[in-house]
Amino acid sequence: MHSEAVASRSAEPRDSRESRNGSPQLDAVSLAIIEQLQQDGRRPYAAIGKAVGLSEAAVRQRVQKLLDQGVMQIVAVTDPLTVGFRRQAMVGINVEGDLDPVAEALTAMSEVEYVVMTAGSFDILAEIVCEDDDHLLDVINKRIRALPAVRSTESFVYLKLKKQTYMWGTR
Repeated sequence: MHSEAVASRSAEPRDSRESRNGSPQLDAVSLAIIEQLQQDGRRPYAAIGKAVGLSEAAVRQRVQKLLDQGVMQIVAVTDPLTVGFRRQAMVGINVEGDLDPVAEALTAMSEVEYVVMTAGSFDILAEIVCEDDDHLLDVINKRIRALPAVRSTESFVYLKLKKQTYMWGTR
């Protein structure tokens, strides 16, 4: 992304004040920095600066602020199969009463990678990454179903992962 594109992204520059919903507002340059890092999380700050029209030091400061505000994380994303986790599943969970205690218990489980409260057929969806079927059965049967408010679960075992990306940009 060139600096002209960054400048044209928004007619009104925004700073990093909080929006009405409490999340930080991001200006066009911060959004462009995020997009650069989504393409390559190891991209040098100097290269990002050149792309967005800032100095290396200014990019470094902006990135640190985005990290500190919890706007983004910079992590290594692995292919679970190549690091010994051959079974993945999405588990739909129905809960009786308050969802928060169940969601908190799920987030504490190392096998659970993703927890979302939903409206629809399930109260909570949890993505689970395990070593094998026995490990998955143990997590679902002995740990998730054992939670006091869990009324029922339905498991959707992944047969083949066709796409997993974190490149949705900053739209």
